Amino acid sequence: MNQRTAPRLVEILSSLADAVAPGRGPEAQTAALDATQVQSSVIGAILDLPGVPDEAFLSEVAKWLGLAYHEEDDVEMGEALHNRFPARIALRHRILPLSNEETGGLTLLTFDPFDLNAKQSIGAEINKPVTWAMASRHTIVEALRQGYGVGASNFDALIEGREDFIANDDMAQEVNVLDEEDEDATVLSFVNQVFREALKQRATDIHVEPLENDLRIRYRVDGALEEITVPPNMRMLQSSLISRLKIMANLDIAERRLPQDGRINLELDGNPIDVRVATIPSVNGESVSLRLLRRESFDFDKLQFEPHIGKQIRELLAMPNGIVLVTGPTGSGKSTTLYTFLRELNTKDTRIVTIEDPVENKLDGIVQIAVKPEIDLTFAAGLRSILRGDPNIVMIGEMRDLETTEIAIRAALTGHLVFSTLHTNDSIGGITRLVDMGVEPFLVSTSVRAFLAQRLVRTLCPHCRVPTNYEDSHLDTIGFPKEGRDKIFRPGACRDCRNTGFVGRMSIVEICQITPELGELITAGKQPSEIKPLAVAQGMVPMRDYGWAKVIAGQTTIEEVITATATS
Repeated sequence: MNQRTAPRLVEILSSLADAVAPGRGPEAQTAALDATQVQSSVIGAILDLPGVPDEAFLSEVAKWLGLAYHEEDDVEMGEALHNRFPARIALRHRILPLSNEETGGLTLLTFDPFDLNAKQSIGAEINKPVTWAMASRHTIVEALRQGYGVGASNFDALIEGREDFIANDDMAQEVNVLDEEDEDATVLSFVNQVFREALKQRATDIHVEPLENDLRIRYRVDGALEEITVPPNMRMLQSSLISRLKIMANLDIAERRLPQDGRINLELDGNPIDVRVATIPSVNGESVSLRLLRRESFDFDKLQFEPHIGKQIRELLAMPNGIVLVTGPTGSGKSTTLYTFLRELNTKDTRIVTIEDPVENKLDGIVQIAVKPEIDLTFAAGLRSILRGDPNIVMIGEMRDLETTEIAIRAALTGHLVFSTLHTNDSIGGITRLVDMGVEPFLVSTSVRAFLAQRLVRTLCPHCRVPTNYEDSHLDTIGFPKEGRDKIFRPGACRDCRNTGFVGRMSIVEICQITPELGELITAGKQPSEIKPLAVAQGMVPMRDYGWAKVIAGQTTIEEVITATATS
């Protein structure tokens, strides 16, 4: 808060304090406010100024007005609020109701004690003693979100038959409704708020799951499922909610007995997003899974490879031909890695063609084909056509069968650079997987340039991570290196990470490059237990060892690495 701003803030706040002084009627208060030529959102405008700390500023305002100030730790964030105070008022004006055992009334927390509209709405609605207090904007917004649930304002409007309204921008935003019935419009607004909240929490998936007596919504954030708070009696909204999602995905709303797949293209708050939709019939009704596919830039640096690994991968990308296979279980980030490779190679003098199931992200300048088994456009059939189209680089979504794999090998042997994925536990396991599919070992050794295995681990929040120590005996047992044992961190809890201790995920990898010596072992039909020691001797860094480097760098935890590499 600079010197020029401070006097003006004091002048405005003094006028506002006069406006809300006890004993002044509504007319006088309104006149005083008009005289200052400011609106009731002045506190919000002040908090948005650079250099104004929320809690320090608001606690001083509370002290100046003689109001109690509640710290974040004093507020029960998960407390159910529906039976205590109307959601439409609480969310519109960002007012948090707390019980007041002394008076039998309510204590209402606000960050803007000068909001006369809020006080008038509450005076017309609440017939019990009200005591005002203050808290930070973040504390109130988060408590309201957890107490009322996502989309509570719209849900109340639907249940109570009231008209929809536009909540404050911090809780929800206006959505465009094109001549829908009131109920449909409310459900659509609710759906958009569910999507908006998922994006805010960095969720990759949304699961709408009917239970016996309720409807549950869960987000997958950083690989972990989190149940979100939703309004009570959500079961009443189940049919309308699922029908709305199916309409948005162009699915048959009358078909409830069979699984269906679709896609939704959204733009929320200026952010384009693709949503893959899958419905599954269950005994309690249809379950809907939504995969959120953000249109990312796929920057190589965002993969956060260790320098020697990054150099090794760039050398692979510079090869004129051969196969590079990215291996790992479902959800290990294989597609993101491949898209990043393709973006690096996407130049004006390079023709890149992909065949995928489905096309998850659209890349400019690259020809992308989606398989359609119902018209016999399979990986194998599509790949044959691709090779007749003069590509330099080919990406195959997954090597699922021998026919596709053999065509890919022929493409690699005839001068094409081929990328694809396999579901294996480690890089050496990719060799066994190809041989088990029926590929001749000598073809594996001559066509494959490298196997890149990867997993995803959660990244520690840099703002709250805490140094920690482990017993040397435990670290010896898990093979943690002796150097760096004083640089181990554990997760903390803060506002930036939503008290989880983690923000985002990163990949840990191992790369097995097929050298002439390894090729001889593969051709001879040797087992992985015989191939791996030579690969390590020739420079392959096992995935767990790579993970230890990330632990020592303070980027993740020992537990994350152990969990991710348990089967590698």
